[in-house]
This record gives sequence, structure tokens and C-alpha cells, in this order.
Amino acid sequence: MCGIIGVTGESDALPLLLGALHQLEYRGYDSAGVALVIDEKLWRARAADGTRSVAELAILSADAPAGHSAAIGHTRWATHGHPTPENAHPHVDCTGRLAIIHNGIIENHALLRAELLAEGHVMTSVTDTEVMAHLIEGHMAAGLNLTEATRAMLRAVRGAFSIAVIHADEPDTIVAARRLTPLVLGLDDGRAFLASDIPALLGHTRQLFALRDDELAVLTPGSIVVTTLEGEGVVPEPLHISWDLEAAQKGGYDDFMSKEMHEQPQAVANTLLDRRGPGGELVLDEMRLTAEELRHIDKVCIVACGSSYHSALVAKYAIEHWVKLPTEVDIASEFRYRDPVLTERTLCVGVSQSGETLDTSEAMREAARLGAKVLVVSNVVDSSMARAADGVLYTRAGPEIGVASTKCHMAQIVALEILGLTLAQYQGTLAPTEIAAVLSEMERLPGLVEQALQRVSEVDDVAGKLVDARDFFFLGRHVGFPMALEGALKLKELAYLRAEGYPAGELKHGPIALIEPGTVVVGIATRNRLQEKLLSNIAEVHSRGATVVLVADDGDEAAAAVADHVLWVPPTDPMLSPVVGVVPLQQLAYRLARLHGHDVDRPRNLAKTVTVE
Repeated sequence: MCGIIGVTGESDALPLLLGALHQLEYRGYDSAGVALVIDEKLWRARAADGTRSVAELAILSADAPAGHSAAIGHTRWATHGHPTPENAHPHVDCTGRLAIIHNGIIENHALLRAELLAEGHVMTSVTDTEVMAHLIEGHMAAGLNLTEATRAMLRAVRGAFSIAVIHADEPDTIVAARRLTPLVLGLDDGRAFLASDIPALLGHTRQLFALRDDELAVLTPGSIVVTTLEGEGVVPEPLHISWDLEAAQKGGYDDFMSKEMHEQPQAVANTLLDRRGPGGELVLDEMRLTAEELRHIDKVCIVACGSSYHSALVAKYAIEHWVKLPTEVDIASEFRYRDPVLTERTLCVGVSQSGETLDTSEAMREAARLGAKVLVVSNVVDSSMARAADGVLYTRAGPEIGVASTKCHMAQIVALEILGLTLAQYQGTLAPTEIAAVLSEMERLPGLVEQALQRVSEVDDVAGKLVDARDFFFLGRHVGFPMALEGALKLKELAYLRAEGYPAGELKHGPIALIEPGTVVVGIATRNRLQEKLLSNIAEVHSRGATVVLVADDGDEAAAAVADHVLWVPPTDPMLSPVVGVVPLQQLAYRLARLHGHDVDRPRNLAKTVTVE
């Protein structure tokens, strides 16, 4: 997630920008930059030095002239293009007098870029953001002012955005707008502010306002005017803030994990954005494999660890169902020690949130040595795994601070299912209309996840009744089995309780011996073709005294009849159900951990990125 800050009416804006960017560092970033209007000229500095970028930017800015007008700053979490100074924000137009910063993804940037290049514009980055700068430039050349040119540009772009634009011709003005990604406005003593998040503005003002979707704001010293994209005036929504800085960094939540769980709808939406090329075909982020090579893949092998491994198991069901390709899933730490059988027609997919997980990285290295095509699913642009791969699919979940993965796990499932549909496209196993139908259902997922998150009180009630339990079994069939594994892992990671995940049909082959009164069995009973068998397995443990908790689709009376407690979720296509069904499992583990007094952001003995084997 990128960090955005802007101010006008401040006589010495640069220290304010740098301080605000420092407050936004908790969001994670790989480059940073500032742009200021000084004496009706644009001054810009950018740095790409990983998590030292803000410090490097301060050094680069030491010689900036005094006497600033409008000013904007940015920390970038890379999506389009590697983290280099050329791709860092702010981006400028051909005149060098306009600068723009952006959080989000522009879906139709490739088509717009081609049109702009044909018109003679010169691009200096590979980002989607730079396209917007040149679109505004074109409208201003046609006679529009900065505000109306920005409004016209926004009518041409599709996707998610929070933007801030300045121009040397209008030195005291910042034009801002948003869709889907947050933007906060502020006023104080002749100044006007904007930021992607509240921490950047604390200490400068508490008179804050939220900009809503498809609204445009014009900031001048001490003034904010807000309109819709159609130009109709609106009153901005005031925000009442009583948080301190630490709480503000967590968005008002008690901890980063709960904040990140509530960011999951946006993580899913961002991962789905910009997946169609100019001809309507599905595309990955960085692909160095040809269409011919993808058409001739005859086996898929996925390697991962922890929650990423559970995402990969979901993908196995999807790829075999949609693409009819044999798909193996390996725990990365075991993969290269089992003499895997790979050929040049094998696609080996490494799944790693950080792109630095040593087990998975070494597995990818071994797959490449054996001649396989290598693709990486990662949340970090330009990670070591991404650089070494033949192709990359980014999850775009933004940085995840909590050690136990939530939004990244969910985004990985979505990304891997996008990969499955992409393979189905190249191999011709699904018709374009069938792919479009699945994508349409996937586009419903952010709303369904939001609905599931809003039912937290139901999970809290169940957790309160289970607080004394010590033994948990999670059971699922088909795609419910990886969900069961993930639910058990979350409970172990966070609440330090004994929890095991099993395919429900395996219960009678040994584990049922451990079922007794006081044991809790959590069943994944969302509807699929094996639901009846799952409910029969649940009846077996219920008759032996287990307390049964089921995750079930709304209104499923057959599931409710065999459960002591039901965690209801909105229904979706069975192949997509893990994206929605994992929400109450995360919340159950979270609530039990809190009831036991544990730190959910920093579970004992665990690390966020595992770089040892």
C-alpha cells in the first residue's frame, strides 16, 4: 500500500512531507519521492533504497530551494514496474510542470499508454500512474485548467485510485480524487492537507474529512472544495479522531491482525484488477513465457510453506477442475529432497508472501535446474524469487504486519485461481464465456468477504463458549480440506491450542479414536459435491460427544441440524468458497487468542519471513 501526503499553505513544506512519510513507513514501501512547486517551477526528488528510501530522500532533499507552495510526497509499494528511481512517484508529464502521486491500480493503462505514445508523449517509467500525468497534460493543452483536466482524465481510467496532482501554473492548488482506496483531507490555520492514512496528519490537524468514492477535492491554502466526478458539489464527511499515533497506524483497530482481516476485501479487489489485456485475454504481471510454451504445459507443480501451502492446495482443485492438468502440491522444504520428476513442459509455481522464503526459493532453483518453467506468486515486487522466475503473479495485498497471514493468504487463493483460468485460456479447456462467468463470480468476492467480516459478533459468541477447550479437530472435504488445514494452523499460531486439520473421510482411519466429550470439531460444510459425506462424518463425531462447530452457507438447514454452533457465510461458487469461508476461521482463532491473553500480532517463536532452512 502506497503512502500519500500533500499540503498547501505551508511556508516550509519539505520537513512536513518527510515527517509524514516517516509516519507512513509502517505501511511498508520500497521507494519514496516528493514534488514541490517553488517559484512557479516544479522541484522533484526520488529514492529507491528499500526501507531506507525516506532517509535517502531526506539527504537528496537537503539542497531543495526554500519558499514552497503546493507539495506532495509518496512512499511506493510497487505494483507495475520494479522499485527503481524511474518508477518511483511523483511522476511528471512531458512539460515537467505537472506531478502526480497515486495509490491503486489503473486497469486500462496499457491501452491508454499505447494511445499516448502514438500521440507523441514520452514515457520514462513502466508504471500505470505515469499514464494519468500525460492524460491530464493533454487536456490542459486543450485549454482546461488543472481541476477540469483531472476530472476529464478520471473519466478515461478504470480501476482503483487515490491521487494528488500539482502543477507549476497553479502553485497553491492540489487536486485529489479517490475510488476504492482511502484518502483523508485536513484543514488547519491557513493550510490544507491530504493523506492516505490518518497518522500522516496527526500533529498537524485534527479537523479531518473522508473523501468518498468518485469524489474530487480541490485544496488551496485553508480551503477544501469537494465535488463528484460529474461536478456536483458535496459536503465532505468529518472524521472524529481520538486515537494516538500507534492506534492510528492500526486504523483504530486493537492490533494489526484485525486491521488486516478487515483489509481483505480490498486485497481481493486489487488482486483481481488489471488482469485483462487489450484483447480481453487474461494476463499475468510479468511473463517471460510464450503463449506456445503455456499451451504445451502438461503438468503443474506448486511448492509453498504454511498458509501459502494451503492456498496452493486450493489451487490444485481449481487447476485440475478447469484445466484438466495433473497438479502436484509440495511442501517446499521437502520438494528438492524427493527427486521430483520435472520436464521442460512442467510449470512449477512457487508461492511466497515475501518472495524471499528460503525453502521455496531453493525449491524454485531446483525446478529451474531440472528444466521446468518457473512462475512465482508473491506479494513483493522485485523480490529475489520474482527476479529469478520466468513469470510473476503479484497478489497486491499491501504489506502485512501481523505474523499470522490473513489478507495475503486470501489474495494468494485468488491469484492462483486467476493462474488456473489463464492456463485454461491457453490450453482451451474452458470457453471464453465460461472464463468470463467465473471472473464475474470472482468479482463478487470482495463484497462477500465484507459480509462475512461483519458477522464477527457471531464468532465472538461461539469463541466465548469454547474458551476452556484444549483439543480441536478441523475437518473438510474437497476444497474444504485446505480450509480445515488453514483453520487449524491459525489456532495453533495464535491461541497455542492443539489443533489438527484432516480430510473428513480420513477421520475413521485413526483420528476418531481421539474424539471424546470436550473435543471441539470444526467442520467446513459449505456446499460442494461432497457435502453430504462431510455431514455424515460430522454425525460420527457428534455421536461420540464432540462439540461441533460448522462453517455453512446461509440458510443450510441440513448443516445446522448436526451442529452445536454454526458460523454462517454468504454462499458462492464451491471452487471460490475458501476465500469467503476462511474468514470465520481467522476470526475464531483471533478471538480465542485474545481470550487467552496472547499477542496476536507477534505469536511466540514465529517470524514473518523465513530465510533459514
